Amino acid sequence: MCGIGGFVDYERDARRGGPILHGMKRTLTPRGPDAEGTYFDEDTALIHRRLIVIDPEGGKQPMCSPDGNIILIYNGELYNTPELRTELMSRGHEFVGHSDTEVLLHAYLEWKTDAFARLNGIFAFAIWEKRERRLTLCRDRLGVKPLFFAPIRNGLTFGSTIDTVLCHPEIEPALDEDGLRTLLLLGPARPPESGVFRQIKSLLPGHFAVLTPENFTDHVYWQLEAHEHEDDLQTTIERTHTLICDAARRQLVSDVPLACFLSGGLDSSILSMLAAKDYAARGETLHTWSVDYRDNDKYFTKSIFQPNSDDSYIDQMVDFLGTHHHRVVLEPEALCAALLPATDARALPGMADVDSSLLLFCAAVKRGGTTVCLSGECADELFGGYPWYHREEILFEDTFPWSRSVGLRLGLLTPDAVRNGEEFVHQYYRDTCARAPRLPSDDKKAARMREMFVLNLDWFMATLLDRKDRMSMYSGLEVRVPFCDHRIVEYAYNMPWDFKSLEGREKGIVRRAFVDELPKEIVYRKKSPYPKTFHPVYTRLCADYVRRIFEDNTSVTASLFDRNAVQKLMQRPESLTEPWFGQLMRTPQIFAYIIQLDRWFRHYHVKIV
Repeated sequence: MCGIGGFVDYERDARRGGPILHGMKRTLTPRGPDAEGTYFDEDTALIHRRLIVIDPEGGKQPMCSPDGNIILIYNGELYNTPELRTELMSRGHEFVGHSDTEVLLHAYLEWKTDAFARLNGIFAFAIWEKRERRLTLCRDRLGVKPLFFAPIRNGLTFGSTIDTVLCHPEIEPALDEDGLRTLLLLGPARPPESGVFRQIKSLLPGHFAVLTPENFTDHVYWQLEAHEHEDDLQTTIERTHTLICDAARRQLVSDVPLACFLSGGLDSSILSMLAAKDYAARGETLHTWSVDYRDNDKYFTKSIFQPNSDDSYIDQMVDFLGTHHHRVVLEPEALCAALLPATDARALPGMADVDSSLLLFCAAVKRGGTTVCLSGECADELFGGYPWYHREEILFEDTFPWSRSVGLRLGLLTPDAVRNGEEFVHQYYRDTCARAPRLPSDDKKAARMREMFVLNLDWFMATLLDRKDRMSMYSGLEVRVPFCDHRIVEYAYNMPWDFKSLEGREKGIVRRAFVDELPKEIVYRKKSPYPKTFHPVYTRLCADYVRRIFEDNTSVTASLFDRNAVQKLMQRPESLTEPWFGQLMRTPQIFAYIIQLDRWFRHYHVKIV
């Protein structure tokens, strides 16, 4: 993985943009600590920071076409590189190295923008065509890799991170009313097209955009489609198994050390099992990693969202697979302190300690000598893993199921902090539901499951993918997510709910597909999310930090919150009986989110306009 950035200016000489690129380089260095490259001509300036995973010499960027006209900067991994290379060679293309970057460049030379639909992978890239004075930006189908952009007076600036785009002098850290409502009422989620800052946009997943001196156009190269599921149950089980195995196998390719995150849950256990088999066939031992918190055995509290802790299940899988396992145990003090760099890493307030814990965990994994990891994100969104798919009282509720109470959030704010908050949130909810492709034959529940799929894909999964990318790449760790393979997504979207929830279980089809390859206790374990700390010291530290914020008359964040309402939560943290976001974010995470908001306003010198 890498970081990319740059700008196009059709009137001013871009070769004078060295100071801008220098600032962009600083923001991208954590994502690409191993190498750097730049390109300048009269119209454009491009920068690439590289995390070397495949072909150290042959994958250098920016990469130019043989005639020097086309320049590519690319962040990502292509998982069908061998097939593309073979087809391109049959068409006369010659390759110098074995990097996927070179394959992508030649695919564009052969098929232009039609090449994008042929790609299987996670990516964001920019292609500059010098003679045509044309910039093309493209992002993978599920938005695993980020790409932000903003118009400037005579062109456009773009980058892998929001920080990168802010390096251009025409882009200011300004927050309008929609941005503020996003942070306070939707956050840590954000609309798919939003960069939260007033001028900054996110290129939509499955889209590419083209800039010329005449105009800027946005195009769709992939989207979900509804069609009848024609496979019977046994065929569906076999097809699900085949797709998951193939996606995992493709993502084990690496020229640097690779490991798996292992929680003892179904998804990470499947990936670790498949990877361990691959390693064993080569006479090697797979490394696995898990995260926990000091004294969690003492303070763990069961809930419908987190019915059990991970420890015994991790031990069972390590014994079963014979992996070389590493445990990272986090301290509450470090978790609270890491809320600040976690905000910087995302360039936005995020999932509180769900972010900061992953930041610390990924840093430990990187220090341990690993550069690439496989992780089990996205299976829950695709195969009905969350409680809100199964609890009827939530399923048909007319709101985002992971963030059900706008009233709770508004109750923590001052009366004039935002206007029309309920309608703002509900409009995004309605628009997302309306985007779900349907069939005339869908009954009420089938239609609702399609809506839930798109809601989860566009919002909740996107938030988790943001988290995974920013927290891992902050330490130069590449994390791959095999369940995000678009072929799995397409198949799961049209799968009947009674197949998907086989035996009345979350991810029932996936359990059945791997029932003979994993211990039964793992296959039938209740769904449990990424772990959080229950330590009272963490809650106290966050509450004390919020008190200090509220005592500071210069704090923008303090001016937005009703101090009495927050104080009541401090006095009775148990009064919040259900998460205010996701599965884990309750009272301590409200405090942590306030801390992250304060950090964000101060760090970026944000002004509300």
